[in-house]
Amino acid sequence: MPRAIVLNRADNVATLLDTGQAGDRCTLQGEAAGEVVLAHPVPFGHKVCIKPARAGGDIVKYGQVIGKAARDLAVGDHAHVHNVESARGRGDRVKA
Repeated sequence: MPRAIVLNRADNVATLLDTGQAGDRCTLQGEAAGEVVLAHPVPFGHKVCIKPARAGGDIVKYGQVIGKAARDLAVGDHAHVHNVESARGRGDRVKA
């Protein structure tokens, strides 16, 4: 059974500690307990949604907004560059 870690209670994604396949029950560790069923294969180190996120909604990891959902995301969805627009490292987001 794959595992994922939640780094802050405000997070809506968890980071996989093991590679998971679609349909796997993934055990949540860290700041959240429980399980999430993976809707897609998720590689080690990638994120899975543990709460739904609407298109344009915040993706939160470490208690910080790291991006915006490019489309509606459901619990168990693989959250990565194909469906999350990054907010990290973008010069156009820096306030002077």
